[in-house]
Amino acid sequence: MTEATTAATPQRQAPRGRIDKRQAILDAAFTVFAREGYANACVKEIAAEARVAKPTVYNHLNDKANLFQHAIKLAAERALTENLQVIERLATPGDDLRAALEDIGHRLLQCYCSDRSWALRRLVYAEASRFPDLLDAMQVSGASRVTEALADRFARMTLGGRLRTPDPVEAAEQYLALLTGPVEARSRFGTRSLIDEELQTLARAAVGTFLSAFGSSAAA
Repeated sequence: MTEATTAATPQRQAPRGRIDKRQAILDAAFTVFAREGYANACVKEIAAEARVAKPTVYNHLNDKANLFQHAIKLAAERALTENLQVIERLATPGDDLRAALEDIGHRLLQCYCSDRSWALRRLVYAEASRFPDLLDAMQVSGASRVTEALADRFARMTLGGRLRTPDPVEAAEQYLALLTGPVEARSRFGTRSLIDEELQTLARAAVGTFLSAFGSSAAA
């Protein structure tokens, strides 16, 4: 009975091993694409980065174009998850709304300014003409979902008398623009690193402007 159980174990674990290998290939692909760009990246280099044989890459993802699209989508899904986890903290903002919005803004900027996030945006913008559907998909499943999640929180705060947002979606767009606009200028689109104190200062300034426009008298 023990022998039968032992013999069966590898068969149950095989699908998971394949998934893990695919994950390693996609992670390696993103690293190489971010470093070399789409045109200069090669499957051989990606295989070496993933520590698998070159045919293994083709077995999982067929060709370089397919590999690029899946690597970008995976990176975008991870970025989206991180952002939504941050916004979820607004479910319980506490008594100090300004402090809560500054904290969320700071955390969103930390996500936005990570090396992986900058690399993701640079790759998508650089290859937008080659993969237009990928840009559209990222907009719908990424930026739009972040805006919607934030708008939902702002709508709830408006009902509770803590904000004044006739259009919560517009308010969410303004909040995000106040955060990302200055950080893109200060960082020169990710080519200059910003220390955490700078991100906190930018978040504080963004929230000050946001509350001037959308803060309720009760919240003030």
